[in-house]
Amino acid sequence: MKLFTVLAGTRRRLGTVLATLGIAIAATAVPTPSAAQSTATLDPASIDRFVRDYLEQTRLPGAVVAVTKGDQVVHTAGYGDTASGQAVTERTRLPVASLSKSMTALAVMQLVEAGKVDLDQPVHRYLPEFTMADRRSQEITVRQVLTQTSGMADSAYPDLTRAQPHTLKEAVAAMREAHLATAPGTRHRYHNPNYFVAARLVEVVSGQPFADYLSAKLFEPLRMTHTASVDTTTEMPDQARGYVRAYGTTFSRPHPRWFTAGGHGVVTTADDLSQWLIAQNNQGVSADGRRIATARTIELTRTPPKAPKDTDYAMGWMRNQQSDGTEEIQHTGQLLTHNSMAILLPDSRIGIAVVTNTGLISGDDAAQLSQGLVDLARGKSPEVAEPFSMTADWVLAALTLLATGLGVRGVLRARRWARHTARRPWWRTVLRLLPQALPILFLTQLASLLGLLMNRSGTLTQTTYAWPALVVCAAAGSLASTAVITARALALVRYRQRARHGAGGDEGDTPFATRDEHQALRPV
Repeated sequence: MKLFTVLAGTRRRLGTVLATLGIAIAATAVPTPSAAQSTATLDPASIDRFVRDYLEQTRLPGAVVAVTKGDQVVHTAGYGDTASGQAVTERTRLPVASLSKSMTALAVMQLVEAGKVDLDQPVHRYLPEFTMADRRSQEITVRQVLTQTSGMADSAYPDLTRAQPHTLKEAVAAMREAHLATAPGTRHRYHNPNYFVAARLVEVVSGQPFADYLSAKLFEPLRMTHTASVDTTTEMPDQARGYVRAYGTTFSRPHPRWFTAGGHGVVTTADDLSQWLIAQNNQGVSADGRRIATARTIELTRTPPKAPKDTDYAMGWMRNQQSDGTEEIQHTGQLLTHNSMAILLPDSRIGIAVVTNTGLISGDDAAQLSQGLVDLARGKSPEVAEPFSMTADWVLAALTLLATGLGVRGVLRARRWARHTARRPWWRTVLRLLPQALPILFLTQLASLLGLLMNRSGTLTQTTYAWPALVVCAAAGSLASTAVITARALALVRYRQRARHGAGGDEGDTPFATRDEHQALRPV
């Protein structure tokens, strides 16, 4: 799903959402020191203490962690339970979502090494079936697809709001009616269909199904024996069922069927992720000495393009310069029910991967856990920083109650409002009702507003996974507004009908004369 580049970037976007709602709350939760943490050493015991503290304090249902250094595994482990109630271990298979992109990119780069693909040639040369409703698409190069600078974007082709394909061939064929958002090579836009195209290219050039190619050329050489690429979320363990967070707790939800091959379809374990991290930090060589790519290729997949300059995104990895001068190479992965993050620390050759069974936005757990492990790797005592929603949801709950109370008050006072409004022209009455329609408009446009913040289009149903408390708040405001508008409109109609027929109704009902004036006009 939409890439949240770093933890700080995630919170900036979510802070904007909160500001949009008028919530005066900091988007960054106050970190709580890990009570059991006595040392700042990257070892199995310290990792376990921190992760278990995190699960206890945040009520995270389950997670897997893999930590490596050089060509050695420091620790792999599972914590908590899956949505089906099974204990999570280092061999529990979980979806890693968009961490899959780095694997797809490396598969393409293997074909580049073999001389079968040229990065700077148009994709259409190798994949004639790749056509779009925009002639500029013929200029899209293989490199631009991998660096997500092809010009494709959710704003022009919102793939998650469309009918989901079943195969890579179908996914690429469905793009024939799509337009480009920008000219190829001019802007970076994170867009999953870029990697559908990349995976289909692997199929066509290699002459074998994409999943089979990954297994033969990546997973088997790296001894990733429990790893596979699947086409849809329904093929994932327990059909990708996981958890969403709301009001300080989590509850399980099934995942809707999404097409995932190439972009976010890999399912793996903590043990297998450790082997992937080792190959990345060991210049393409596995723990037992097998080479899957040259050191130059590995470095190229992590090097952002020189143009455009608006991105740090490379090929399935993002390169970030830290304030202390060190670098982090990372990528996040997000489904509606799972989160993941992989981080490479080039200065120490440490690799960290985390997968949690909570979904995007309100389930900010993989990023939080990863950051704590990075601190541990750098000799700092990690702190448990709760996902922002554990605080923000209670503010939204207060707003929900406020909206409900104002709605009840508005309905009860509808007759009084009608009396005060009856003398005014109809257009002024409509203008007074218009503000009441804003919460309704907000609910109908909620998915689009979040899409603008995340550069990722979705539906309102998907938003109920991403941030349930926000949807509840918006729905309560919308229902309250609908009730008030309806009550006021009916009260105004009834009041004017009574006035037209001379019925007094309540004291002061008649808009044309006061009660004393009526008494003065009565015959003696």
